[in-house]
Formats: sequence, C-alpha cells, structure tokens
Amino acid sequence: MTRVASLYLPQLAIERLRRLEQPTEPLEHVTAGPRFAPPVDDDPGACSVPRGGGWRPGARWARDGVLRHKPIEAEIDALPAHQRPSMREMGRRSEAAQHPFRAMPADEGGGSVSTPAIGWRRLWGRPTILISRTGQRDIVTSACPVALELGLRPGMAAAHARALVTELDVRDAEPDADRAWLDRLALHAVAHWTPTASVSGEDGLWLDLTGTTHLFGGEQRFCRRLLRFLERLGFTASIAIAGTPGAAHALARYGGEAVRLLPSGKETEALADFPLAALRLEPEALQGAARFGLERIADLYPMPRGPLARRLGLRAVQRLDQARGIVAEPLVPMVPFEAPRVERRLLEPIGTAEAIIQVIRDLVDDLVIMLQQRSLGLRTAHLACLIVDGSDQHIAIGTARATREPIHLKRMLSMRVERIDPGLGIEAMTLTAARVEALTAQTIEAGLGRDERPPDVAPLVDQLTGRIEPDRPFRLTSHESDVPERAVRRIGPLAKPLGWPRWRRPVRMLRHPEPLVHVVALMPDHPPRRFTWRGKAYRVVAGDGPERIHGEWWRSREELWAVRDYFRVEAEDGGRFWLFRRGDGVDEQTGNLSWFMHGIFG
Repeated sequence: MTRVASLYLPQLAIERLRRLEQPTEPLEHVTAGPRFAPPVDDDPGACSVPRGGGWRPGARWARDGVLRHKPIEAEIDALPAHQRPSMREMGRRSEAAQHPFRAMPADEGGGSVSTPAIGWRRLWGRPTILISRTGQRDIVTSACPVALELGLRPGMAAAHARALVTELDVRDAEPDADRAWLDRLALHAVAHWTPTASVSGEDGLWLDLTGTTHLFGGEQRFCRRLLRFLERLGFTASIAIAGTPGAAHALARYGGEAVRLLPSGKETEALADFPLAALRLEPEALQGAARFGLERIADLYPMPRGPLARRLGLRAVQRLDQARGIVAEPLVPMVPFEAPRVERRLLEPIGTAEAIIQVIRDLVDDLVIMLQQRSLGLRTAHLACLIVDGSDQHIAIGTARATREPIHLKRMLSMRVERIDPGLGIEAMTLTAARVEALTAQTIEAGLGRDERPPDVAPLVDQLTGRIEPDRPFRLTSHESDVPERAVRRIGPLAKPLGWPRWRRPVRMLRHPEPLVHVVALMPDHPPRRFTWRGKAYRVVAGDGPERIHGEWWRSREELWAVRDYFRVEAEDGGRFWLFRRGDGVDEQTGNLSWFMHGIFG
C-alpha cells in the first residue's frame, strides 16, 4: 500500500529571508529524532497528572500564582543588625532560582497553558513583501504575516501595495535560492526520513513514506516530529499523507489542517469539495472551467472523459485520475549523489567486436578522467548499448578493490563483449560508474632498494571473476557462534579473515549435517563403534570426545534445551570423521539421540 506525504511551506520565500537575518541552528545540526527510534505510546492510559493544565499534582498554589517574587531586600533591611545574614549568605540566598513547578511544553501535554503570544510585528518589524518583474510590472510574490493582515496579497501589483502601506519593506524575490533550500531539505529527507523524496513545485516536498513510518512510531507521530523540526528552523508548514501524490498535495494546501491523514482508497470522497485549483491545473484550464460553471472537483466526476478533455484539456483529465488513484503518478526522486557517467553517440551503427571494443576504450578514458577529478575509484560499472531497433544491451563488471586503472578496466570490459548482441547495429553506448569509493594518493615508504611489499592480487581476482561466476572467488572467516555451521562465513577475496578458534575443526565441513544409520554406541559418553553413512558401513577403531555444544537459545526457542555431543573418530580404512549425537543421553528434552555426520578431517 503506497503512502505519499506532501509537505507544504506556504511562506517559504519570506521565512527563508527572515531566517537569514536571524540565524538559527543549521539544518545539519537539527534532527527530528533518531532514525530508528522505537515507537512511543502517546496514550499511556490513566495518569494522575492533569492532561490539560500541564502542572504536577499538588502544585495548584504554584499554578494559581500564589508564590511570587517577594521584596527580599526590604525584609533583610527590616531585621536587626545582629540578625542580618552575612554578605556571603545574603548573596547566596538572594539569587533567584528557577521555580521547580514549571509548565510543561505544549508537545508534552501542556498545550492548554496560556503563554504570552509573540506578535508578528515583534518578529518582523516593518511589513515586508517580495516582488518579481513580470513583463513591465512588479508583482508581489510573497508577503509576511504583518503585510497579509494589512490586506497585501501575492499577485498584487507592487505599486498598489506601496500605495496601501507607506512603511513597506520591498525586496526582490530569489526563486533560485528558494529552490536551493528545497533541494537541501529534500537531501536531508533522503538521509533521515525516507529513501524517496522530491521537490513539489516552488513551496513543498513529496515524501514516499511507504514502509518507513513505523520507524518513527507511526504516521501521526512522524508528522508531528517533522513539523516541530521545521518550526525550530523557523518555517511554518502543513503536511498531509494519502495514497496518491495528487491527493496529498491537495489536502496539504486546501485541507485547512496542519496534519491530515487520509486512508488509502478514500481520495475520491476527500477531494470532492475542494476547488479545481487543488488538481494543479493550468490557468487556461481553470479559466475554461469557470466559463462552464465548474467550481468543485466533484463537478468533474459525472462528466464523460471525452467532453471533459475537449473543454479542459487532456492534462486536466490526467490530473483528476492521478489524484483519485486511477492513473499512477511517478515521483522523480532526489539523488544525493550523481554517478559518473559518459556517453558516445555514433554517426553510423556498429556491429563488430573490434568497433565495440574501440568505443569502450574511449568511454573508459573519459570515465577515468572524471574519476580522477572527483578522487574516486570504480567498484561497479554498467555498460548500456542502444540498438537501432530501440532495444538495449547491458553488461556489468565489478572490481575487488576501488581502481581507476584504464588498462585494467578496458581488459575487463573487453572480456564481456561477446555477451552483447548488436542486432541491427549499436547507435549509442553509455558507461556509468554505479558504485564508487574514495581513492586518494597513498604514501609509499622508501625500501632502500628492496621491495618487500606483497604483490597486488586485485587484478587477478577481477579477471577470475570475469571468467567464472561473480560470487565464486571468496575467503572463509570465523564468526562468533557456538553452532559449527554458523561459525564460518564467506567474505570477499581481498577481505582480511578474523582469527580462528583454538579447538580442532575438520578440514571439510558439510553444508548440512547428514544423518547416520545403524549406529552402535555405548551411552552416554562413548563414541560409536560402528555406523553407516551414505550406504557404506564403517567400523570405528579409535575415538575421542565428547565435546558438548549447547544451542543458541537467544536465536530460537527450539534451541533452548538443545545439546550436541561431538566425537572425532577414525575408521578401519583410515578415514577420520567428525560426528555428533543429539542429546546428552540423560534428559529427553536435549535431543532424540540421533547421530549425524558433520565433517571430514584431512
């Protein structure tokens, strides 16, 4: 189920200007809480603390203002000289301490506590408007709350605004700076709130919250935290969450609420009473709708699609269907990092291996220059070939270590040219560094004529990976686990393995323990005398053990009482095996006393 949030900043331009004049905390230092904060119960049930007042029990005398600042100095002067405290004590006692019974903040339950409202004039001083030139006229694009109270509105001529208000602070609008701030906020959203965020118009954002709000305690709690985050930055905002971007956009701007949550599938009913401007229609479409007497979105529901498209345009029909969820509306996400990318468009289509390799070499040379400028090294590269008939051919390479060595990259891409089917001919080729890492210069110690550095095997690993399966070259490393099959992990071929345990383990460990049959053993602490594995009978001549291993009860409830007794045995033919018995032979809960083969020694 898709959930999209629309964040609306109605006073973005004017509040950004005030934020520059009155610096607040930087965006990077203001957070909306931990990324994976556990859900917090906003309704813990009955509590002795009054919800409305925000005062602790028994503090009515503090709430009513009984305790006030008393004239301490006058009382001290009225005392006899021998009863007056010393200067040290008097200085200590006369210091005003913060009252212990303070009203809680509004977001912690003290919302009804009356606080002195700070007037807009105190924040802004003179009425302020932003103007931009449209043709030969200066038009008001944004106005502060003081100017709005005086009757100034966006879209008004600047000369008319100056005539209405004499003491008016007129400044030029900066749409590029506003867009840069929105881009910065979208990047912050991608890093902290959701992987998909995009700019919505000139005063808002779209956030794809599908599968992410549970990390913040739910949609309601996420919206409150987001609004408090913007309030600390100095911006007013409203947010709406719905099943479609169009519905969320309309609810955030025309819903009249700071937070609006709409269940998926209710978009048609929720948008019925909204004006047609909520559908993001073009001005020509709005003028045409006004001529035909169409004012609300509900007026468009019964109309056939053909006449509606002729009167308002196909764009209006598409916006209506997108808002109702009939037609999908994709979001163009904000990408935090632009991957290095080079392209070659050919004058004539090519189809031979020699020509393709030559173009690949040119692409690699261009990509290496771009990587050097950014001090990056390539880990994964994608080569896309556009065929004349419109189809695509793709190949990819990966490196074990970040590199920008052109000869090595050309050799790896040339090894996979045979996988490209040119068809009728290739007319364009694109090489993209999908995964990169920082690669800077390294200091090489002087060896005084001796080169004791180990050889770099990364190119060899890359060539082997290109000839066989990409995940085949690997190393084994130990992992913290008591269960043997979990104590070994695969790592990259160039990764450094961790230390191995001191106890002996077989050279070859089976992927899964295999059952043994016809086992003869003396219970409970002796190795088996004979057993059958894979249809072959073995007679044991020597054995050692047991080594008892308990199950990891913190991983699975079934392993709470699990016990394995491992034995090292040697058969008559010289084979040495590592096998175990489930259970300790005493308590039935520890296992059913079945035997399994788990490994083979050298």
